[in-house]
Amino acid sequence: MSEENIYDLIIIGGGPGGMSAGIYAMRAALKTVLIEKGLPGGQVAMSAEVENYPSYENIGGSELSEKFVQHAKSYGMEMITSEVKALLPGLDYHRVHLDNGDVLTTHAVILATGGTPRKLNIPGEDEYYGKGISYCAVCDGFFFRDKTVVVVGGGDTAAEEGLYLAKLCRQVYLVHRRDQLRAGMILQQRVKAECKMEVIWNTVATAIKADADGVTAIELKDVNTGQKKELATDGVFIFIGFDPNNQLVPAGTKMNADGYVVTDDKCETNTPGIYVIGDLREKYARQIVIAAADGATAALAAAHYVEAKKAAAADDTCELPEALLQGAS
Repeated sequence: MSEENIYDLIIIGGGPGGMSAGIYAMRAALKTVLIEKGLPGGQVAMSAEVENYPSYENIGGSELSEKFVQHAKSYGMEMITSEVKALLPGLDYHRVHLDNGDVLTTHAVILATGGTPRKLNIPGEDEYYGKGISYCAVCDGFFFRDKTVVVVGGGDTAAEEGLYLAKLCRQVYLVHRRDQLRAGMILQQRVKAECKMEVIWNTVATAIKADADGVTAIELKDVNTGQKKELATDGVFIFIGFDPNNQLVPAGTKMNADGYVVTDDKCETNTPGIYVIGDLREKYARQIVIAAADGATAALAAAHYVEAKKAAAADDTCELPEALLQGAS
């Protein structure tokens, strides 16, 4: 196969991690293509405001996403709008199958497909996302300083994020469908001890209300009595789980029990030449800046991998005539 038809690197996913990888890959002179099935930016593109990305005190999520795209394109990076149907690893090359039937061949792949917060699937949730509804307290808690918020969930994440919000907000209501939390005992004790947190037991959210300025209330239903009530709130934080988008992860790739891919410090999987970054990767925290850092790390590692692979192939080609001569003597 001609090297002209082979990419050095294919990046699957156009969020902050994928775009950062593209920037670093192009600066390393890798023949690179980024494939994104939707609008570039990932979840950040749907955020009304971002205040914790270095160098921007306040920037819209869609605007930050566009700046990522412009930066990557300034280096001439190729972008394809398509859905990847399969990633098939190989000994010599990896192949990426697109939904239009095209098959791309590459030395290395960076998977940046992210993850998806689980939704309540209730009226108002999609309509008011970014306007008072959030799935990340660290990202958006600052906007609710000295305000009242509702946290939906009962596991470790809901408890941890609720405690974080209690440092910023005037009042935090924790809504849980059962009569006891699923969070660890230490977290449960901290929640009970936090004077600004109140747990609403045996209750589910059924709708979110808003006006032109954002969320105003959440509709709740008691699971035992069926009685409904409205609770005034400035924001709703939903923590009922997070699913990594791991459908394209090749069979045999090491993952943890929750489906996140386990990598080394170069973001490389146990398959040489395949890297995983961002929210798909097992790690401590999930933030825009961390995904971007993953992208830079993986692109630099991929550049080293591709260069070493090509150098080894060139050495084998150069040594072939001498070996043939020795065999003939």
